[in-house]
Amino acid sequence: MSRAEIVRAYLRAIEQRGDSLSFFAKDAVQEEFPNALVPAGARRTLDDLKAAAARGQNVLSSETYEIVNLLESGDLVAAEVLWRGILAVPLRSLKPGDAMKARFAVFFEFQGDKIRRQRNYDCFEPF
Repeated sequence: MSRAEIVRAYLRAIEQRGDSLSFFAKDAVQEEFPNALVPAGARRTLDDLKAAAARGQNVLSSETYEIVNLLESGDLVAAEVLWRGILAVPLRSLKPGDAMKARFAVFFEFQGDKIRRQRNYDCFEPF
C-alpha cells in the first residue's frame, strides 16, 4: 500500500470512528497550528491524540473528509482536505445538528508504513 493510500485509509477510519490511531508510530507527534478552535496551536503525542479522539467523539455526531489534492513524495504526503463535522453539542453560535466546515492542509511524514509526524493547518469557516 502506498503512503497516499495509507492517508486515505486513515481519514476513512476517522470518518467511520474506527481505529485511526493504529496508523501512527509509537513516537508520533501531531502539530496543529493556530486556528479558530485552538488559538495557541497544539503539539500532541500519541497519548494526547488518544485523549483528543475520545473527546472528539462526544463533540461530533459525524464527520467527513473529502480529499481535494493528495501528493506523495518519498516519506512525505501532503493533503488538501474539505472537512465537515456535524455537532452533537452546542459550540459558540452553532447548535447540535449544525455543520462545521473547514479546509485543511495536512502534511504527513512517514517512517515505514506508520505516520511519524502530522502537521495540520486548519481553516474553519466562521461559526
